[in-house]
Amino acid sequence: PEQFITRMAMEHDAFWTAERKSKAQAVNLSPTEVSTLASIVQAETVKRADAPKIAGVYLNRLRIGMPLQADPTLKFALGLDSISRILHKDMEVSSPYNTYQNRGLPPGPINMPETSIIDAVLNAEKSDYLYFCARADLSGYSDFAKSYDQHLVNARKYQRALNERGI
Repeated sequence: PEQFITRMAMEHDAFWTAERKSKAQAVNLSPTEVSTLASIVQAETVKRADAPKIAGVYLNRLRIGMPLQADPTLKFALGLDSISRILHKDMEVSSPYNTYQNRGLPPGPINMPETSIIDAVLNAEKSDYLYFCARADLSGYSDFAKSYDQHLVNARKYQRALNERGI
């Protein structure tokens, strides 16, 4: 166990170069907070091309004090490995990982994010997007929106697609 801990500490220190630490500081996050956000981003998408854009959405929300409202943190709070849909009643769970009720990042990661996702957070896409939703074509990609009204249009399309498939 001691060798494992020593090795993990060495890997951590090797990964968190001065450049990565500087990028974390530029987005007002510590390396631990970057890892927490990366764990959420990783759970949000299977399409790695969307990761920098999703990270940008969450950074925008953090910057303006908007709740993250991240379904993966809610699943974590509920102790669920998978769920077809998040329901409004699920959003009532009392947990520091409920990012619908609590502003800011949860107290720690919800998984072990891949280094590519940590880098996606450190190199997040700058945009005015505040919302995203899985695409109605169920491709695994997301649709992004700047306004809540546009987000609702995207969300309704996705919900219809799930309903049509009995999900």
